[in-house]
Amino acid sequence: MRRVLEYFRRTIRRHKISKMSAVSRDAPIGVQCLQKLSGIFCPRFQTNRLLLYQVTVLALTYFTYMTYHLTRKPISVVKSVLHRNCSELPPPPDVGPGDDQWCNWPPFNTTDANTLLGTLDSAFLFSYAGAMFVSGMVAERVDLRYFLSLGMLFSAAFCYLFGVAKTYDIHHISYYLLVQAGAGIAQTTGWPGTVAIVGKWFGHTKKGLIFGIWNSHTSLGNILGTLMAAAFVEKDWALSFIYPAAVMAAVGFVVFLFLPPEPRCVGVVLPSAGEREYRPSRSDDEEDATEVIVGDQTASLRPHRHSTNAPPSELTALLAPRGASSAISLSRAVAIPGVMEFSLSLFFAKLVSYTFLYWLPLYINTSTHLTPKQSGDLSTVFDIGGIAGAIAAGLVADCTGCPGIVCVAFYTASAPFLLAYQRWGAASYWLNVTLLALTGALVNAPYSLITTAVSTELGTHSSLAGNSQALATVTAIIDGTGSVGAAIGPMLAGVVSSSGTWSHVFYMLISCNLMALLLLLRVVKHEIAKLRQERRSTSPRVVRIE
Repeated sequence: MRRVLEYFRRTIRRHKISKMSAVSRDAPIGVQCLQKLSGIFCPRFQTNRLLLYQVTVLALTYFTYMTYHLTRKPISVVKSVLHRNCSELPPPPDVGPGDDQWCNWPPFNTTDANTLLGTLDSAFLFSYAGAMFVSGMVAERVDLRYFLSLGMLFSAAFCYLFGVAKTYDIHHISYYLLVQAGAGIAQTTGWPGTVAIVGKWFGHTKKGLIFGIWNSHTSLGNILGTLMAAAFVEKDWALSFIYPAAVMAAVGFVVFLFLPPEPRCVGVVLPSAGEREYRPSRSDDEEDATEVIVGDQTASLRPHRHSTNAPPSELTALLAPRGASSAISLSRAVAIPGVMEFSLSLFFAKLVSYTFLYWLPLYINTSTHLTPKQSGDLSTVFDIGGIAGAIAAGLVADCTGCPGIVCVAFYTASAPFLLAYQRWGAASYWLNVTLLALTGALVNAPYSLITTAVSTELGTHSSLAGNSQALATVTAIIDGTGSVGAAIGPMLAGVVSSSGTWSHVFYMLISCNLMALLLLLRVVKHEIAKLRQERRSTSPRVVRIE
């Protein structure tokens, strides 16, 4: 009997090894090469595979979405040279009389230039918002590595096409609108793809702080995109688009080679909620066991092979069908508690954030005596503050477990700082820097929290009965709704600022923050009730003895 059991044991072990090699063929090409090289040069090297892959996924998705914002930012910097007051600038020596293309680029050389520039933003953002809902549903049904790689390639192509318009002397507004609309559609691949991948790799762990740090890719992309565009904006603004496009294409190639879209494709199994990480042992005879001595009895804590409480084996996970959980419908995703409240709140939060994204360099240029390059460099302070605000919001949300309350607190604090920046930001350079950093932290914190940690938690809500296929769909619903606000904000800012004053733009932004706050009041009410219930359940009971 013992020999029979040993035979079956060895058979299962050989089957497990063959399955592991089959799974490795599902891994990205670059990962397969690294696995072969490590097997040749470091055959005895032991490491925490799950942690290694998680760090790799975080790094790759971080730089992936950073490049998405890297290619979005140049248009906001280039606006300041597409239409300028030529009478205040000395013309270059090689410019003939009547030629004003050196300072005003047709078709943006009219008095309603701000409206046309706002229309460009709307072409990008409305196409982005409309395609986002479709993109999220597509992302649930395809390999996310291919989804992101192709999306990055097309995004880089459209960014390049905008830049070469100067090289080939293109002046048709329809060309710019089509390029911006195409870029908006291509860029919808970024957010649902990256958030879904990170959500699948980090399971049920608290993700507020992780996503708060990870979400700094948005601000870093804005900063690098601004600096890269500002370096060429006064010499040749075509290069302000071409170089970011080249960087994005290069990162997209790296993503195609090395990004594992889910743990299953590289033979890794995530631990369940509340369960310690389970690592497959080198052989069944070398399993580690912890023993507890109770009196004169020795009890092994090694999981029993046939116990229902044992962690799932890697072999079982590999044999499970890949399509075990089907993608959910759009109506079912919308019905998840909290999705509509946070989606509508993000509508107004993203309206405020994207108005700064697309108009801040031009506002600084018109309200101060700084050059277009200096204005672009100064606008990066807003994104630096956004990084700090996102990390702080994620940390507080993890500690309290109440993201709605955290968002409302930041909404409340941002309104007076928006007003202060509009009133006193131009008084001095360092006051501008200070107020801009604080405003960026307060404006971007709730936007970051909702689009990352909140979206992921709702995408794995208990009402889905363990279906993990809702991550990209829920993320796309929330971010798509917010993107509609992001499309409306810059367009309204362009129309309102055309009247000659920017104060009304800031009043509009403050009103939007108030609306975002009001839409979360029902969520806040439930979170306060939950805190009170937890406090009652943990408070010690006093028993009176008479």
